[in-house]
Amino acid sequence: MDIGFLGLGRMGRPMALNLVKAGHRVRVWNRSPGAAEELRAHGAEPVATPAEAFRGDAAVTMLADDAALRAVIVEGGLLDQAERPGLHLGTSTISVALAEELAAVHGRAGVPYISAPVFGRPDVAEAGKLNILAAGPEAAIAAAQPLLDAMGAKTWRFGEAPARANAVKLAGNMMIVAAIEAMGEAAALGEAHGVPAADLLDLLTNTIFSAPVYKNYGASIAAGRYEPPGFGLALGAKDVRLALAAAEAARVPMPLASVLRDSLLDALAHGDGEKDLAALATVSARRSGRG
Repeated sequence: MDIGFLGLGRMGRPMALNLVKAGHRVRVWNRSPGAAEELRAHGAEPVATPAEAFRGDAAVTMLADDAALRAVIVEGGLLDQAERPGLHLGTSTISVALAEELAAVHGRAGVPYISAPVFGRPDVAEAGKLNILAAGPEAAIAAAQPLLDAMGAKTWRFGEAPARANAVKLAGNMMIVAAIEAMGEAAALGEAHGVPAADLLDLLTNTIFSAPVYKNYGASIAAGRYEPPGFGLALGAKDVRLALAAAEAARVPMPLASVLRDSLLDALAHGDGEKDLAALATVSARRSGRG
């Protein structure tokens, strides 16, 4: 397929490369041109403008947030240009409200829009083992399936309303942050009674909390290893805010998410925004006088 890929950050770069490896023609664009040029040696085709990428059989976006996606796609007028893609696969973690807006503007432009946010860190993206959440027109998802298969281990479908996939992604990310908060508090309690955090987390993440989220983030907390970030704390804070906004719009109380927001704000206030999300655990340590 002839693919345009917009956004080559820590997640977008390996996803685009996996599309190249799968045999697709992939035109790549990034705000910082150097990131696109680096992929030329791997078989991708760097382009100078978003418009040159947003065409062909499909366009895939992995842009940082709501503001970036709206600026490039909507305010950039890409849906108004004469040459448009056969479908748009939006893999960014964005708000439910923006997903609904994008579905509407794509509908008016006659371009099928699929929300397809992903679960997985950069190493998982590099291995092509992402779990991809897909919602949108059934025929469009079927057409995009070869691309989804190249980037992920499994595609989880959530119906024809694109925003459903974004609601699932935000719910999942809120639960990830809650797991880190719980481990941080538990580690602080253990340390206060003479139990090293590494010993406590080794037990818990190999027995009653042995899911990958606990094991991976627990290992980072136990080692105090928060750089380089796999998933940045500032991005986690953004996602919790988006989850709370979606909850308020639907009148769904989320008291735990409100607690998480405040803990994340504490971490941001102490300069931890560019560290890994696991650094949230330092908030509990600091509050207990041991940070």
